[in-house]
Amino acid sequence: MTDDLPLDPDATPSDDTPSDDATGFADLGLRVELLDALNTLGYEEPTPIQRETIPTIVSGKDLLGQAATGTGKTAAFALPILERLVPEAEVEPLALVLVPTRELAVQVSEAVYRYGRELDAQVLPIYGGQPIVHQLKVIKRGVHVVVATPGRAVDHINRGTLPLDAVELVVLDEADEMLDMGFAEDIDAILDACPPDRQTVLFSATMPPRIAALAKRHLKDPVRIQVDREAVAAGESPRVRQSAYLVARNHKAAALGRILDVESPGSAIVFCKTRGEVDELTETLNGRGYRAEALHGGMNQEQRDRVMGRLRSQTADLLVATDVAARGLDVDHLTHVVNYDVPSAPESYVHRIGRVGRAGREGVAITLAEPRQRRLLGNIERLTGQTIGIEKIPTVADLRARQMELTLDQVREALEGDDQLDRFRAVVDALADEFELVDVALAAVKLVHEASGATEDVEEIPDIATREKPSRDKHKGDKWDKGPKGGKGKHQDKPWDKKGKGQRGPQGPTSRLYVGAGRGDGVRPQDLVGAIAGETHLRGNDIGAIRIFDRFALVEVPTDSVDRVIDAMAATTIRGKKAAVRRDRGDHD
Repeated sequence: MTDDLPLDPDATPSDDTPSDDATGFADLGLRVELLDALNTLGYEEPTPIQRETIPTIVSGKDLLGQAATGTGKTAAFALPILERLVPEAEVEPLALVLVPTRELAVQVSEAVYRYGRELDAQVLPIYGGQPIVHQLKVIKRGVHVVVATPGRAVDHINRGTLPLDAVELVVLDEADEMLDMGFAEDIDAILDACPPDRQTVLFSATMPPRIAALAKRHLKDPVRIQVDREAVAAGESPRVRQSAYLVARNHKAAALGRILDVESPGSAIVFCKTRGEVDELTETLNGRGYRAEALHGGMNQEQRDRVMGRLRSQTADLLVATDVAARGLDVDHLTHVVNYDVPSAPESYVHRIGRVGRAGREGVAITLAEPRQRRLLGNIERLTGQTIGIEKIPTVADLRARQMELTLDQVREALEGDDQLDRFRAVVDALADEFELVDVALAAVKLVHEASGATEDVEEIPDIATREKPSRDKHKGDKWDKGPKGGKGKHQDKPWDKKGKGQRGPQGPTSRLYVGAGRGDGVRPQDLVGAIAGETHLRGNDIGAIRIFDRFALVEVPTDSVDRVIDAMAATTIRGKKAAVRRDRGDHD
């Protein structure tokens, strides 16, 4: 995977960077309790990111690390945190880990707890949508490590309920995702509230200029580490095969079913934009014979755990999920990642495809693009430095040929590996007295083919793809980061990025929401963006104009997401206050 910017174009390898000679966790200087825990969990050798970063963090230096999802980042910062834990000392927060979503907060907390079980490490995830009373009780009782989403961390800091005086280490995990969700000012406020002599570690899958600016503000002479995917040798195929299909919106579900039938994925995640789309597509794919599970923000933690258990145990073939709900989830055996829509932010694409092609295995990344989204594919290609091939949607004939191949494989496998065929000889002999052996074989193969659940598609899906790639020059003038008309940036009331950089207005019709909290409550545009993006399927880039008045605020969101946003916001707070959220009934201009 190639990212848009190197960590430092002028940097030379640091003398502080550990060598590759260290091959085991014991060589990294970790305490015996952690080594025992890793051994129990089956960890044999550190990943490259762990080998590079653990000694640096243990030494107390700030670190700026670029690494994709699934490279072992959690252990890379969790183990050095636990290395600092002093038994019998007062239990108070010694480390604060900031993550973009509640899902990742829970996952990181569970990992820290597993690694630190023998040290009696006390870990607490804090995030929106969880009763704050429970969080307050646990903090008062004492915790060593707090894993928090930025919005809820700021809420606790404003209440004075999150003690930070003893914090020695702050970790920003998936920092680019947090900035995408509108948490830039919250992160600044949190870091400013931590002790100035703390150690700061920042991890990001991509390294755009805004990450470099964040690091410049808060990191002190950081060691810079970049872990890329292994380079592909000349003549070899990339470990992640990337392709896109151009398809009209009304044919997308049928096209996806056809593509999956031909691809025959072992296990896949399909990313959708909305909860409604997730539910509808899950039903469609189950009707097509797949074992599909839905995952989105409308599900409670018990439901989510049940879904992930089915995927990890491979009793489900497909996970259909919103981007926010699936962030931070790690499934080792994934073979395919599918973008049901082109991600508007190229960095999201990088995060998604980082879930496949790991540990030397091959993976497939598939994107369904409407014709108007072709420009977004160009943005992704420029960021990654890789070409996404435009493929033709499989025809009915292609599907049938593929299904016959799979049937052939099944029969060949039975002939080559089954030593119990003789028990069926009597059946064959009896039929051979009445029919030709070829006809008997044909009937048997027909039964195998039908039992495999092969779909009988009869309608062709309109082909709107061309095999020629659009010229990159054609897109030179494209700017996906402009705000709406008027040139004032997307969030028009005191925008925190005055030039509107990195922002993009909603695609399609929008509706206006009334939020019962305003300037008098200290509400800022980023508070609204962070709350909505943190609790729903929407990204910061999906939210339109924001206007904040003394006692209320107005926010534009995609029309098809209004009800879901209202439902989600009923369970969270804005600046520590419950605020009524409903469709706007009047004109306040």
